[in-house]
Amino acid sequence: MTDASHQVRPLLRTRQTREFTDEPVDEADLTALTDVARWSGSSTNTQPWRFIVIREQATLRTIAAAGMPQTRSLRTAMAGIAIALPEEQGKAVSHAFDEGRAAERIMVGATLLGLGAGVAWVLAPARETVNELLHLPEDWRVRTIVALGRPSESGRRPNSPPGKARLPRDEIVFPDRWPDG
Repeated sequence: MTDASHQVRPLLRTRQTREFTDEPVDEADLTALTDVARWSGSSTNTQPWRFIVIREQATLRTIAAAGMPQTRSLRTAMAGIAIALPEEQGKAVSHAFDEGRAAERIMVGATLLGLGAGVAWVLAPARETVNELLHLPEDWRVRTIVALGRPSESGRRPNSPPGKARLPRDEIVFPDRWPDG
């Protein structure tokens, strides 16, 4: 492994976790992860998001039930960080980009802290429930909640057989231009 590959290895080890143990997440870890989130880059530094740290198990489980199967990681998560965004005309694409950047950074940060993290996607039918539970203002919404906890044994298992998790490099990385067909 090259030195550069070794340095970025934590990024390669970040993966979606959907099942967690019942071990609590430390407050210091949640503080660190929300700092990582709030320092994420955003379009023209608008910082459109607000982050809601969810520790109440009943809230996590209710959201999980309302949004299945996309919210299944919240069934066992010990905490979650909801990314709330304002509904602003003409900002859907930039807000989605900023939201994704923050979510990915939370996931990488969780990996560095020895936690598991998984994106729970809140689809439209579950949004009213989420809005009520999180007491969101009428013009705000949550589409992404990052589920957090210690990965369970089954949560650590790879979803793909060895050698099948990613397409081969030569099929997706091209030098200088698209390959001639």
